[in-house]
Amino acid sequence: SHYVRPPLKMATAYEKFNLHTTPEKFYIEACDDGSNDVLSIDRVSTEMILTVRKDIPPHAVTRPICGIMGTIRLVAGTYLIVITKKKKVGDLLGHAVWKAMDFDVISYKKTVLHLTDNQMQDNKAFLSMINSVLLTDGFYFATDYDLTHTLQRLANTSPEFQEMSLLERADQRFVWNGHLLREFMPQPEKILACIDSEGHAANFVETEQIVQYSGGKASFVQTRGSIPFYWSQRPNLKYKPKPQISKTINHLDGFQRHFDSQIIIYGKQVILNLIDQKGSEKQLEQAFDKMVSSLGNGMVKYIAFDFHKECSRMRWHRLQILVDMVTEMQDEYGYFLVDVDGNVLVQQEGMFRSNCMDCLDRTNVIQSLLARRSLQSQLERLGVLHMGQRIEDQADFEKIYKNAWADNANACAKQYAGTGALKTDFTRTGKRTQWGLVMDGWNSMIRYYKNNFSDGFRQDSIDLFLGNYAIDEADMTTPLHETKDWKFLTLPIIMVVAFSMCIICLLMAGDTWTETLAYVLFWGTASFVTAGVILFNGREFVDSPKLVQKEKMD
Repeated sequence: SHYVRPPLKMATAYEKFNLHTTPEKFYIEACDDGSNDVLSIDRVSTEMILTVRKDIPPHAVTRPICGIMGTIRLVAGTYLIVITKKKKVGDLLGHAVWKAMDFDVISYKKTVLHLTDNQMQDNKAFLSMINSVLLTDGFYFATDYDLTHTLQRLANTSPEFQEMSLLERADQRFVWNGHLLREFMPQPEKILACIDSEGHAANFVETEQIVQYSGGKASFVQTRGSIPFYWSQRPNLKYKPKPQISKTINHLDGFQRHFDSQIIIYGKQVILNLIDQKGSEKQLEQAFDKMVSSLGNGMVKYIAFDFHKECSRMRWHRLQILVDMVTEMQDEYGYFLVDVDGNVLVQQEGMFRSNCMDCLDRTNVIQSLLARRSLQSQLERLGVLHMGQRIEDQADFEKIYKNAWADNANACAKQYAGTGALKTDFTRTGKRTQWGLVMDGWNSMIRYYKNNFSDGFRQDSIDLFLGNYAIDEADMTTPLHETKDWKFLTLPIIMVVAFSMCIICLLMAGDTWTETLAYVLFWGTASFVTAGVILFNGREFVDSPKLVQKEKMD
């Protein structure tokens, strides 16, 4: 899930705010008991200063807000993004965790009359991108706790770290509004547009399972990440586009940087590669295996497990084969455990890094099984389970636990693919069901449509939100205007007309069956030939990103 930095960091982190608006300034007032701090933002110069409550003009328009997401520069100028609604989702170690539910994007400028018609259209498009990211479910924040670091990392920090503000000390990999908050930093950091050569995978998620019980706490951390070399699987209207490995880039440099950074952060690495070992995915599995061998790093182990082959024909019990393969390593790596007196009993010394093609469905199933095995041991150490007791024997807890992992799968999948996860029937119930297959088929259809016809917009939205694409007000043109080839409009119309005529000829038969057959064959052939041409030129018909074009470690 996305982590949002606490709303406003002054000397203290606050929870309640009022936004006071005048034509000249925004005043963000901290409303916690005993607070007098006010952040003043000049709507013309964009200057921010810390002031006090008495400086708020009495004629200002006032509304309550829950926090600040940050600011972003669009074609019309700078916009302030505020959280207008939040929901408490629980407590973590005594600290409230909130989910940001609703937002408002407010222009510094009072009018857009200074824009041309094209600029107005571009600004409207960029606003819709920002709103689409904000509406993606899963922005969480805490005002007095650092959600970006694992329990183990927080237990091994220096005094200097403890004195830093939450914003300064956060793990920037998981601060989704880091770019939006650059103006709120004492010394704004430059955010690089392309960081993939530094070894960052396109899709990377750290998942920490935390247990709290009677003052004791335990945690087990896993990661999932795209195959970390340069490859792509670009939509082209085919159901499963063939992956392409780049032939022009030195893969090993980025690959080595990736695992060097993973070892520094997490320790030893076990790669669980779950992709197919035949068909179009085979080349990726072979390249991954070869690259780990070339790396020659004893801290990195590689295990390939053909998930689809092993679990074909509903044989999902065969997942135990992989769990058994890694049992010894999981016992060696352990988990983080603190007793009721605050003594660290054990630390996690290694990491399982799982992947499939998009690191969603197969990956989540395997992660949930490894997390369950870790949880069994943790609950025994914490005294929740006695010797011989199993998690699966605790029916109520078992249901809650399985649903939590299935919900995690859905949250990741919705953010990345636009639909719920596949295979969650197994995660929720422990077995594969026919209804689960039907739901997977439905979600796969929706994914196909979104991947081909709305994925470009979604990727552009994320790039804009994260600062990978920056808008220059002085530049009169943007990459949004792309002239489409004649085929883009003409061929789909021809195909629809031809297919419609084919159906009409079938419904309204001619005088003889030969006449009807001739019309049906003509229009049917026309529709099939046109469909074939469209598929052949599939790349030209899909919605591709426009703002940032770069090689990714996908």
